[in-house]
Amino acid sequence: MRSGLSCSFARLFKALRGLGRDRSGNVAIVVALTLVPMIVAVGASFDYIRAYNVRQRMQSDLDAALIAAVKQIDTSDKDALEEKVSDWFHAQVENSYTLGDIDIDTSNHKITATASGTVPTTLMKIANIDTVDVSVASAVKGPTTSYLNVYIVIDTSPSMLLAATTSGQSTMYAGIGCQFACHTGDSHKIGNKTYSNNYEYSTAKNIKLRADVAGDAVEEVLDMIDTSDSSHERIKVGLYSLGDTLTEVLSPTLSTDTARTRLADASYGLTSATSKAATYFDVSLATLKQKVGAGGDGTSSGSPLKLVLLLTDGVQSKREWVTDKVTWSNKQAISGAYWNKVAPLNPDWCGYLKDQSDTMAVLYTEYLPITTDWGYNATVGATMASANWKSTWGGTMDSGVSTSITRRDYIPYALSDCASSTSLFISASSSAEITAGLSALFTQYLASVRLTQ
Repeated sequence: MRSGLSCSFARLFKALRGLGRDRSGNVAIVVALTLVPMIVAVGASFDYIRAYNVRQRMQSDLDAALIAAVKQIDTSDKDALEEKVSDWFHAQVENSYTLGDIDIDTSNHKITATASGTVPTTLMKIANIDTVDVSVASAVKGPTTSYLNVYIVIDTSPSMLLAATTSGQSTMYAGIGCQFACHTGDSHKIGNKTYSNNYEYSTAKNIKLRADVAGDAVEEVLDMIDTSDSSHERIKVGLYSLGDTLTEVLSPTLSTDTARTRLADASYGLTSATSKAATYFDVSLATLKQKVGAGGDGTSSGSPLKLVLLLTDGVQSKREWVTDKVTWSNKQAISGAYWNKVAPLNPDWCGYLKDQSDTMAVLYTEYLPITTDWGYNATVGATMASANWKSTWGGTMDSGVSTSITRRDYIPYALSDCASSTSLFISASSSAEITAGLSALFTQYLASVRLTQ
């Protein structure tokens, strides 16, 4: 484009030089009368082309500024959004234009920004036209602006009864020889006190379990929902426990207070006071599919976006698969009829929900390696090859991952594949990481805005 303009100027000045040598009086008068308009006309072409190119840059700046602002600020705060967009904009603006007003509109479940500015002219200054006005508009839409249902699903298998801290695990092991607060198993007599099971001992010692930490993590998400939808008109939350089947503790509701009540009440089965004997993801996720239904476009309460937040250790398991029909030799367990069944979930089961436009976000509460325990070594600590994952559960391992990897070490691969994207998968080992992890996934999802204009 610039080379074309250079050629135009060259031809114009060549013609003007020729006219200048012409001594005819009429020609001189014509040249005098037309010289300025011709220069202005060519200058206008140049300046407007330049303004067009600057407008393209300004549009890119506004798009980036609006997305950055929406990801950082509660979208209901119009003034804060305008300030953030303006700050980001000014940090990017070059000397090629001067930024004017920025306006934000948060109606109709999308966020629209308009920005105006001026581009300085060059040759048009001859006609006292110093600037060319430009304006651009951008709009984003996503979970932060849409109707949304959040389905929080908590794994309530016995493995979630692991003591949540290192000190808690040490206390459990020193007292009863096990880090898990199971509701079943042998009683323990310590001193003059008898505990009917591991959980009774953990309760007496005030030991916090991962199941309790899961409740803390959900509380964090509920707080975020209160912030994101302070009027409680747009975001609903439902609570579910996952074990040998799926139990709906609370169908999606706008009341986060109701969710908190159900979460804390032991009778609803989401605290460490209860536990399921098995984890059947194939059954539970198929049931969850029916409960959740197909995701919508978020434009109305009848067509909400749908997000599933799954908190789990990712192991398809049942206690009897470890302990029943075990062959012993010299006090060593050498084979078990169902050991191959204890394995990572098949990510295809998460497809039950993803295939109907639901978004899956997964928090992996890392499975603790207990290499001194024969049950662990025979199942989760054994290789993926020994699980016969394909024939047992229909799973297909990621390419490049050896079948000699332990089942425990493959869990993150399976759960990452279960999530709708790698950014919606988080692995957490400590109680602090678990508490922060679920809210981090929710934040990541809310930040997934897209340009619509």
